[in-house]
Amino acid sequence: MKIKNLFLCLAACALLFCRCNSYLDVKPDKQLVIPETLADLQALLDNYSNVHWDPYIGEVSSDDYYLADTDWSALSDERDRRRYLWEKEGIYPSLSNDWFWPYRNVYYANVVLETLDRIGKGQTNPPDWDHIRGQALFLRARSFLSVALLFSKSYDSSTAATDLGIPIRLSSDFNIQSERASLKDTYTQITEDLVAATEVLPNTPLHVYRASKPAAMALLARMYLFMRDYEKCLYYADACLKLKSDLIDYNTLDSNANFPIPEFNDEIIYQSITYATPLANNRAKIDSILLDSYQEGDLRKRIFFRVNVDGSSGFKGSYYSASNNLFSGIAVDEVYLMRAECHARLGNLEMALADLNTLLAKRWSDEKFIPLIDDSQDTILATVLTERRKELLMRAIRWPDVKRLNMEGFDISFERRIGDEVYTLAPNGPRFIFPIPDDVIELTGMPQNP
Repeated sequence: MKIKNLFLCLAACALLFCRCNSYLDVKPDKQLVIPETLADLQALLDNYSNVHWDPYIGEVSSDDYYLADTDWSALSDERDRRRYLWEKEGIYPSLSNDWFWPYRNVYYANVVLETLDRIGKGQTNPPDWDHIRGQALFLRARSFLSVALLFSKSYDSSTAATDLGIPIRLSSDFNIQSERASLKDTYTQITEDLVAATEVLPNTPLHVYRASKPAAMALLARMYLFMRDYEKCLYYADACLKLKSDLIDYNTLDSNANFPIPEFNDEIIYQSITYATPLANNRAKIDSILLDSYQEGDLRKRIFFRVNVDGSSGFKGSYYSASNNLFSGIAVDEVYLMRAECHARLGNLEMALADLNTLLAKRWSDEKFIPLIDDSQDTILATVLTERRKELLMRAIRWPDVKRLNMEGFDISFERRIGDEVYTLAPNGPRFIFPIPDDVIELTGMPQNP
């Protein structure tokens, strides 16, 4: 049943944004089976190979790493080379791209929600029915948020009502035309889905590949952080940590291991992954300024990085171990850093320092850790943001982080060098908003990003 449902969803997703009659002429496969039971729906949501893969274009385009000229030239896919240089055209394969994957998940979620309504919530299935509904709402919200962070402006409450958001598809009917909602309506829908999910999801999931109440609260905190609504971010980060606050003690890890951090470790709240060829740890070389920011005694310098034969450093600190895939889910360390940042911004300096010290005590060697002490608000906030970058690199977070920080005047620009050519991405420039794939624009008539 799981495989048949997968075929069903893939077929429908190919039609997701379509208004062309030629697609509607395709005859359905008699072997496709509509999911009918709660077990069918759970199997659809558990489809690891599809549901738990995240877009990678933001991470490929970020500044935590660089490619040597020879590695850039050796990339077999021209689109990878173009993405690395922030080109606006020729950067997506057809269908299988950073727009398609999240909307495929939106389709899955809508199928589940519609089928749940048909099944009904009987007297014998309330817990399973509720948990599946919560997982579907979480998946839809998480997918919408990933698209919005890549393909829309950073949220600005003064312009969000008129800024272009993304298509908010709440039905599996592919005949419904896709239109871009406002950015305000986009985030309103994400909020509604996640708040509803928190009401029915369990505190502890059967596995971190499934959503939970802490996962939904952490995602709400992440959303509000990128909206720069720090009071609400603080509320949900705090609510999440009251349910799950486990941290790995890096003193217990083997820094000489190829992948020192165990998979499915206690910090993980929700598991998902991303991967792109330029990000392989034998190819992506960590930015030297970032690398130098790890001080003596900071265990992350040896746990996160491997030394290459040319003296550069590659990343080995993913929470998805034993492969080049990168962890892009939600973990407790991120939530501590969100809460610390919000405390710092809101003037709760002792609480901000407490969160920072709680995290850093698990990241530094026991012999060399010295707790941070009271300082000015600006200094504490700067420290939080520095630790956020050092802790959360290669998690598909840097790109939206730079977008929202540049809205506050940080003026972070990116630079690439290939041969004698220098490529620059200016703060708040239009290239920080990725173009929607051309085939989507052609099929739907939606306005393209500048």
